[in-house]
Amino acid sequence: MRRVKHTSRDIRTANRYEVLRHIIAESPTSRQELAAVTGLSLATVATLVGELLELRMITEVGFEDSAGGRPRGLVAVNASGGALIGVDIAETYVHVELFDLALNVLARADEDMRPGENRPEQVVGQVAAAVGSVVTQAGVEGARVLGVGVSVPGQVDRATGIAEYAPNWDWHDVPLLDLLSEHIAYPLHLDNPLRACAVAEQWFGAARGRGDTVVVNLGTGVGAGLALGGRLHRGVSNSAGEWGHTTLVLDGRLCHCGNHGCVETYVGAPGIMLNLRELSPQSPLLHPEDQTATIDALARGVADGDPVAVKVVRDTARYIGAGIANLVNLLNPELVVLSSWVARRLGEPLLAEVREAVRRHALARPFAATEIVLSPIPTDPVCLGAATFALEGALRPVGQRGGVRAGRTAPASR
Repeated sequence: MRRVKHTSRDIRTANRYEVLRHIIAESPTSRQELAAVTGLSLATVATLVGELLELRMITEVGFEDSAGGRPRGLVAVNASGGALIGVDIAETYVHVELFDLALNVLARADEDMRPGENRPEQVVGQVAAAVGSVVTQAGVEGARVLGVGVSVPGQVDRATGIAEYAPNWDWHDVPLLDLLSEHIAYPLHLDNPLRACAVAEQWFGAARGRGDTVVVNLGTGVGAGLALGGRLHRGVSNSAGEWGHTTLVLDGRLCHCGNHGCVETYVGAPGIMLNLRELSPQSPLLHPEDQTATIDALARGVADGDPVAVKVVRDTARYIGAGIANLVNLLNPELVVLSSWVARRLGEPLLAEVREAVRRHALARPFAATEIVLSPIPTDPVCLGAATFALEGALRPVGQRGGVRAGRTAPASR
């Protein structure tokens, strides 16, 4: 097992990133306020702010009065100081968003991924086309694009840019960033949607200013992003959060990972479709080849009081709740956030049933301390989180950017 050693440069980069994160969230703000919220010394904050000013990522915006002292200088993010791109590669689509430095969305592009079109070279082509599209839409110069954060399902090696294992596609050791660098000219940074969603919630969502948080990602695949002590928890091999591949039912349904009874097989979109099929094989709510259409039909059915839809969502929520209760008992988090497209589409009815199921299965004391909410982020949280990975990479000193791939050609356009 490779151990990660944190150097003084790593710590400096992390501090620079943390200061910028708070400036983006709280613009305008003062150096004194940044020192208070980050726990860094005022001298350290002043140095980091100076570096960010030199990078043109932030700008001076005037002064504010302070009680009994000199006016405090204010800084704010320089939104036009660069552009960031977030890529959400999911099992059924590729979604790409381009952001300014304040992480406002400037352009979006989508590519549908039909069954059987998930070979690496096919996925790379879709990503390249979508990246080219958002750059064209936004009208930004290539030099302004500071980086592209790429989220891909499964286990990834950030340092090498390799998608090590994506069970739903049977990908093994795919050199994804090397493949993408043949088509995309910007610095590339790889991670997975669990980390992306957790970071998005920390920056702009329900976890902002909160402590221990679990972000439950409910989509085609399932997992849990962990922010412990206010910081993203990756685990020793960047594999933390594979909650979807914990066992929920002994000798249960076969999972793509090869095990039986995994959480994902009961609460991921294909698992929900199977819940519906087992309850009502001929239900008009079921669209056998279309996950999105099926989940949308269930959401409409619940709103209309359809008994089959109500029971499927309730049964699914029981599975989700039992799995989350394990996380609540194990981690004792302050907050659990239901995120991604399945949670967004099923919405409040799912949330209410999940809360009740967690209450039944979790210990009373940790449950009482845990708030369970839907993600409030209006855009794609994976793209938003992936863009922050590109921002983090842009803050590293040249020569210290492990895992970055810079392409040799201009990005493809539609």
